[in-house]
Amino acid sequence: MIEFARSMWMPQAASTHAGQVDGLIGWVHLLMLVLFVGWGIFFFFILVRFRKRRNPKANYEGTHSHLSRWVEGAVAVIEIALLFGLSVPVWARVVANPTPAEEAMTIRVVGQQFAWNIHYPGADGVFGATSVDLVDAEANPVGVDRDDVMAKDDIVTVNQLHIPVDTPIRIELSSFDVVHSFFLPEMRVKQDAIPGMTIPLSFTATATGEWEIACAQLCGLGHYRMRGFFTVHDQAGFNAWMAERVAEVEAASQPKGFFD
Repeated sequence: MIEFARSMWMPQAASTHAGQVDGLIGWVHLLMLVLFVGWGIFFFFILVRFRKRRNPKANYEGTHSHLSRWVEGAVAVIEIALLFGLSVPVWARVVANPTPAEEAMTIRVVGQQFAWNIHYPGADGVFGATSVDLVDAEANPVGVDRDDVMAKDDIVTVNQLHIPVDTPIRIELSSFDVVHSFFLPEMRVKQDAIPGMTIPLSFTATATGEWEIACAQLCGLGHYRMRGFFTVHDQAGFNAWMAERVAEVEAASQPKGFFD
């Protein structure tokens, strides 16, 4: 039933933990459906059972049945089971323990009104220095210090996230201005980007494809256009994309001649 529901109304599941999240969502919605139908039946039963024609005189003693208490107790038990049996384990595996940086490909994502700035460490795998004094919305949105040796090959894109498939990814998420929410529906990833904080999150893509990055938090008048693009390559495709970006950075760092 959970698989049927996913195929009907959920986005494509394209990460290793997507099944766990979908299962949790499915069971919660199933409980809500049972409660909705149950309370609806009970409501109409009350309307018929205690209608005025059948009960012309009010009864102030009320019902003597304890069925409602048993039903409420059963619902509470099910909710506790969902919380501690499913929700907490999924949260512990997916959110509370992101993949360590040494075991994953690490990418910095900085939310900004109204764009996603993506910072890759480049070919050396080490992030160079950054400074808020160097931030320029057009030329240097994350403030990379190109005078730093480790920063010379760093790659920065705007609204373009590229990763390889079947590789653990660690996102270090932050915000330049206000609260945003980094949302990759197909990866089952959603995390608030909060000014002054760097929040790690991790996932592993299991399928190649092109999707959108959404901002799931109202962040200003231009929130509607804070739309990025997310591409999962096979390893060869990602290596080719990275090589092109490194070549662009190297070309931009070369001193210009008189006629350039």
